[in-house]
Amino acid sequence: MADQKKTLKKRQSLGRGLGSLLSDATSKEEAPKKTGAADIFKVPVNQIETNPFQPRQDFDEESLQELADSIKTHGIIQPITVRKLSETEYQIISGERRWQASKKAGLEDIPAYVRTANDQQMHEMALIENIQRENLNPIEIANSYQRLISEFNLKQEELGERVGKKRATVTNYIRLLRLPDDVKAALRDSEISMGHAKELINLETVDQQLFVLKKIINDSLSVRKVEALVRELKKQGVKTNTASNSQDTSEFEREVKQLQSKLSSQFSTKIQINTKGKDKGEIKIPFHSVDDLNRILEILGM
Repeated sequence: MADQKKTLKKRQSLGRGLGSLLSDATSKEEAPKKTGAADIFKVPVNQIETNPFQPRQDFDEESLQELADSIKTHGIIQPITVRKLSETEYQIISGERRWQASKKAGLEDIPAYVRTANDQQMHEMALIENIQRENLNPIEIANSYQRLISEFNLKQEELGERVGKKRATVTNYIRLLRLPDDVKAALRDSEISMGHAKELINLETVDQQLFVLKKIINDSLSVRKVEALVRELKKQGVKTNTASNSQDTSEFEREVKQLQSKLSSQFSTKIQINTKGKDKGEIKIPFHSVDDLNRILEILGM
């Protein structure tokens, strides 16, 4: 009974957000010797590595350079958070953008909170920190939720408790991963909203989804108008061709698209499968940095 109460208490604290996660992680182990007040430590920049659970995939280079210029002038205003792997190795929990900008600015060390955290806590902290800062697009959030569920055998309700979200919210994000790549790209690039995407999920075919996507972008349709259009398409059972007005997609091509979408979710990047006939082709896995390449290689087990 005591153990059950202890587990329940821990879950409730994790559900309150990033602050409680950090508090739980810190309590497990004493931090290294302080070099500053308020539990902030100076950590050498070259002893820090990226977070393999980083939910944010896109870092704008121009914005990163602007931050580096600001750091040169004003220094680091908000410390990053890391976990200690060894006496000379640290891994980022949150603050990768500040760390990258600090390297660009030529800093030798960076102020940081040093925490103790397992992989699951680290993933949750990174996700919550980015959500609270509104740095993630809906697809990045959806991929992070799915990864937490898959890798740590969590139910959607349990995940909601741990990240401070309702189960329905978690479900709505995960459903986005069922959308075709073109729709997910439009959502990621803010060409459509979460409300638009939720309506597109209700359409039965990829052709219909892509048809409505084009109308949303070209005609600047509101969510309410899209809702009405989706309702009409479902009522009539219309099978609309895509913008290219091509023939119905073959079963083989649909299977390729499904596989492409599944791989894109697994690797958290847009995978391209180019076919040549039905027995030849190539798979392209893009990466945006050396760290991103190493992340992909880890997934491949190389």
